[in-house]
Amino acid sequence: MSHEAYSALLAFGILLLIGPTSIRLLRVLKFGQSIRQDGPSTHLRKAGTPTMGGLMILLGASLSTLILAPRTLDVAWVLFLTLGFGAIGLADDYIIVALRRPLGLRARHKLMLQALLSALLGLYAATTPQLGTTVAIPFTSSQLDLGIVGYPLFAIFIMLCASNAVNLTDGLDGLAAGTTAIAFATYSIIAAFFGRHDLAVAASALAGACIGFSWFNCHPANVIMGDTGSLALGAALGSLAILTKTEFLLVIIGGVFVIEALSVIIQVTYFKLTGGKRVFRMSPIHHHFELSGWQEPKVVTRFWILGLVFSVLGLLALFQF
Repeated sequence: MSHEAYSALLAFGILLLIGPTSIRLLRVLKFGQSIRQDGPSTHLRKAGTPTMGGLMILLGASLSTLILAPRTLDVAWVLFLTLGFGAIGLADDYIIVALRRPLGLRARHKLMLQALLSALLGLYAATTPQLGTTVAIPFTSSQLDLGIVGYPLFAIFIMLCASNAVNLTDGLDGLAAGTTAIAFATYSIIAAFFGRHDLAVAASALAGACIGFSWFNCHPANVIMGDTGSLALGAALGSLAILTKTEFLLVIIGGVFVIEALSVIIQVTYFKLTGGKRVFRMSPIHHHFELSGWQEPKVVTRFWILGLVFSVLGLLALFQF
């Protein structure tokens, strides 16, 4: 059995082992989720569900990676970005849940911290000969050189979009955990395809941790990952895309996250332009389907299927590289 499989299984096992105790501890600390009053009425029963469960994912994925992944600088960057964005999310969750301040971190502060961490990765990639400043265009043999200045800015854009798109997707039981597990498994295949077994093992650990978290996060959820998990997982995806030089492939593989983010942008823009009219019943779009009559597990399962389809399309595009 390959190290990638061992890595996924180890992370999965760690989550199953630490899950019950972690959930009990979060309950004792009264780190319960608050629910939007304007959201689907079925979500009101989720109030008080332990949040910050992303800490479980970070622990499982990090331990598995440290134990089984080769000690390379790129693996260190993946862990650094994942844990760094996780720390930003943890601060946001803590302010909201523990300090009872509904707005959490100010949006500009959150984005500044995310941009700073992302810029460091962008500069590393741009100044590393094996990576460089070029980006490949999927389904073509073309490459675009963004230059020593342009590439770090592009990396910031990729990281911020990935982390916040996953954050928007985290709104239903099992939705973000399942779709990111699929995306990480796909990136494990991509990294192995390029001979980057260090990154393949790290991606597998993240996939296994997400699957293990889904054991407790499936409907009805016993724990919610919070920004601690969603921002970290998005950053991990973004860093894997940058370090495997498949930045634009992430747009395809993460198609579900793109749709979720676009639904919010469309909704907000249309609302402002029309003085209060809406395109969707509610955004992000998973809530639109809920309010249209779909049961929560049906929405989640269908989005998982979409995630698989987008991942297959991404793998098809991979053969053009």
